[in-house]
Amino acid sequence: MVSTGSTGGAGGSTGGVGGSTGDVGGSTGDVHDNPYEGLYGGDATHWAFGTAFEDPLATLGDTTVPDGVDPHDLASYAVMLADDALVMSHRLAQWCSNAPDLEEDVALANVALDLLGQARLLYTRAGTADPEGVPVLAEGSRAAAEDAFASFRDVGDFHNVALVEVENGDFADAVVRILLFATWRLALMERLRDSTDPVLAAIAAKAVKELTYHRDYAGRWVVVLAGGTDESRRRVLAARDALWPLRAELGATHPVEARMAESGAGVDPATVDDEVDDVLAQVWEAGGLDRLDRRSVGLDRLDRRSVGLDRLDRRTGRHGVHTEDLAKMLAEMQSVARAHPTGRW
Repeated sequence: MVSTGSTGGAGGSTGGVGGSTGDVGGSTGDVHDNPYEGLYGGDATHWAFGTAFEDPLATLGDTTVPDGVDPHDLASYAVMLADDALVMSHRLAQWCSNAPDLEEDVALANVALDLLGQARLLYTRAGTADPEGVPVLAEGSRAAAEDAFASFRDVGDFHNVALVEVENGDFADAVVRILLFATWRLALMERLRDSTDPVLAAIAAKAVKELTYHRDYAGRWVVVLAGGTDESRRRVLAARDALWPLRAELGATHPVEARMAESGAGVDPATVDDEVDDVLAQVWEAGGLDRLDRRSVGLDRLDRRSVGLDRLDRRTGRHGVHTEDLAKMLAEMQSVARAHPTGRW
C-alpha cells in the first residue's frame, strides 16, 4: 500500500480552542519526546472527558452575543455546523479497525476526533447563545449542553447535510466523502474566521488548521487510487458517482444561514460553491478524472442515497429531512446516553 504520510496531521484534538495536542496548532511538544509525560502533572487539558475540563469555551472569555445578531439564529446556525461535524465524525469513527491498514485506521480516527472537537465547541456556543434552545434533559441529569444536543434529540431535530449521514461504503467511498466535505467546510471556515461573533471566529480559526489536513489527506488518496490499479480506479469512480449527487445540497442556503450571513456572523454556503468546485477540479485533474458539474445534479435529482428528499419541496437536511441511514446511526450512537439519562461518567 502506498503511504500518504497520513498520521502526522491535525488529528486527536477534542479539547477547547487552543487546547489541541495534535501537530497542527499543538501546544505540548514534549509529549512527542515522552508520551507518558501527559499522564501526570495535573494538566487536564490533555483529556476530552473525565477531568475538570468542563467548559470548551473557557479560554475565550466573554461569550455575549454581538449586537445585531439574533441569539436564536446564532444558536441554530452553530447547531447546523455542529451536526455536520458530529455525524461525519461518527461515520469515520465506524472505520476504526476496519481500514486497509493500521496507519489509515489512525488517520481516519484522528480526522473523526478533530470533527468531534469542532462539534463540542459549536454545541457549547449554541447553548451559551440561546440557553432555552438546549434540549430538556431528564430530572437529575447533569449532562452538559453539548451532550444534550448530541444524545437527546430525535432524527428530525438534526440539521446536518445528507453527505455526512449516508452509510459507509468502501475505503474509496471514505476518502471521496472526506474530500468533498473537507473542501466545502474549509471554504466555509476560512470565511467564518471574520465572523462578527468572536466565538465562532475563534472556533473557525482552529478548524481551518484541521480541515486543511483533512482535505490534503483525502485528496492524496483520491489521486493515488485513481492512478493505481484498474480496480482501485473503478472503486474511486464508483464512490464519486454515488456521492456527487449530494454535492448540490452543500450550496443550498437555508434561511438561518442567509440571515446569519447578512448580520456578518455567518457564511452563505452558496458563496463558496465556485471555490469548492475549483479545488475539486484540481484533484480530479491530478487523478486523471473528468471534471464534474454540480449544476448537472440539482436538489430535485438527488439519487437513491437520499431517497425522499426530492418529494418534500426541496427541503433538505438543514430543514430536518433525512435518510433512514441517519435514524439507524443515531439509534446506535445515542443508545448508552438514552438508556442512562442521569448517569455520570
